[in-house]
Amino acid sequence: MSAAPAAGAPGGQPAPKSEREAQATREAVQQYESHYPSLQIRGFGDVDFSATDTKGATSGFNMGEFDLHIASALSRKVSFFAEVTFNAQPTGYNLEVERSFVRYDYNDHFKLSFGRFHTPIGYWNTAFHHGTWLQTTVDRPFMFMDGGTFTPIHMVGFLAEGSIPSGGLGLGYNIGVGNGRGSLIERPGDAGDVNNNRAWVAKLFARPAKPYGLELGGSFYRDKITLPAGPEYREWIAAAYLTWTKGAPEFLSEFENVNHRSISTNQVANSDAFYTQFGYRLPWFERPLKPYYRFEYTHMPLSEQVFAYQPRAESIAGIRWDISNFAAFKLEYQHLGSHPAQGGNPAQPAENAGFVQTAFTF
Repeated sequence: MSAAPAAGAPGGQPAPKSEREAQATREAVQQYESHYPSLQIRGFGDVDFSATDTKGATSGFNMGEFDLHIASALSRKVSFFAEVTFNAQPTGYNLEVERSFVRYDYNDHFKLSFGRFHTPIGYWNTAFHHGTWLQTTVDRPFMFMDGGTFTPIHMVGFLAEGSIPSGGLGLGYNIGVGNGRGSLIERPGDAGDVNNNRAWVAKLFARPAKPYGLELGGSFYRDKITLPAGPEYREWIAAAYLTWTKGAPEFLSEFENVNHRSISTNQVANSDAFYTQFGYRLPWFERPLKPYYRFEYTHMPLSEQVFAYQPRAESIAGIRWDISNFAAFKLEYQHLGSHPAQGGNPAQPAENAGFVQTAFTF
């Protein structure tokens, strides 16, 4: 059987070399051309074991959090992103849409997003998101705890962000407006705001070219809170941070003040929280080991009416072992110090806990 004539060659003769090269170039260009929509999915997960001496608490294994990042380019400048988590509960798994927004990238200086996003307060809340593989430690600091009340973790509205021309200083900004805290203050107003007052947030940060890995910034958040029982409060949050994430060493430190003023009585309460975390990737065996330590402190006055009274001082120490580029083991000890309980009760005993976590991405 004779070979089929080469495509595009008259009379069955082979195409000229220049034409074959042009065809190969066209095929290569088509191969690397962007196609819309272009869907990509990345996942994170962890499996944990915990043991504690807290009275009434049990020890054992749990499935941690299963996290999916879903991204799709809709055009050269428009994209969609979503983050969905599955959390194990006694009766099954709880599905949560953590982030879901469409973003327009005009240029590096101006990007505009609409949807549900992580509120750009401080550093941790927008740097590590929900996949525990992303962070050095087993869990978040108390002030940024997912499902906690101290910081509004999510916001529904719009967010403008970008870089500010500043040479080697590396300035950037975030400005957002949207629904504030819901009637359950640990949740945002996904289905609409609980009052006719929008929350806003503004953040300014710097990532200098030298030293590489340094970042510092500050942010302000303003909202009106309406509690289920009816009381309303004005909320001001001021935060500042300094981080160096080069790895050897790693240094993270943040401070946050939450001011609540009762609209009916003008009574004011200021709650404060900070943490400092230090880690160092050891130079041996291709640097897979990173010991770390974190201290965090939360102060809440007795006049605080929005938050449940939870003053705390906690120390954690552990080591992270990256067994591959996509999986890590973490061994961690936590000590929650004793503190005077509200109402003059005797001091609560200190609590100790140990954790083993395997975290991975795929």
